[in-house]
Amino acid sequence: MSPFTIRIITVRSVAIAALLGTTLLAGPLAAQPAATAAPAMTAAAPQGAAKAADSRPETVEQRITTLHASLKITAGEEANWTAVAGAMRENATAMEKLIADRTTAAADTQTAPQELDAYGKFAQAHADGVKNLTTAFNTLYNSMPDPQKKVADEVFQASGRERGRAHS
Repeated sequence: MSPFTIRIITVRSVAIAALLGTTLLAGPLAAQPAATAAPAMTAAAPQGAAKAADSRPETVEQRITTLHASLKITAGEEANWTAVAGAMRENATAMEKLIADRTTAAADTQTAPQELDAYGKFAQAHADGVKNLTTAFNTLYNSMPDPQKKVADEVFQASGRERGRAHS
């Protein structure tokens, strides 16, 4: 393989890791570009069509707002929701730091082991973030009445289907 081909594969691998990490760390659902995430998450919201036309990635704050509305969080659930939103922000901050560190590193001079180490850091941040978010979300989910749990299940299932289509 030529050095150019290896560089493209490496950059693509890190970008995929960053995207996957940011998506799940920013929220339990994929923070994919709004074009793919919005329809599944805002089907009942009239702004869904406007979001679908937007090709920019959804920010963490947009994701938090969308998920809050989709899950129909009540005033009584706000304390538990605040923990979920905090976990989403913490996870996004951790991933953004890794991305910034990776962007400032001399990527053209990275060795294969250094590239693998960078990928491992993204994967570890992703795993830590999922664990962090799961803990906070379980508390919220367990406090929800059954009809609202069903809504949450549907929101997450729809997001999973959208992620599957986006990666096909």
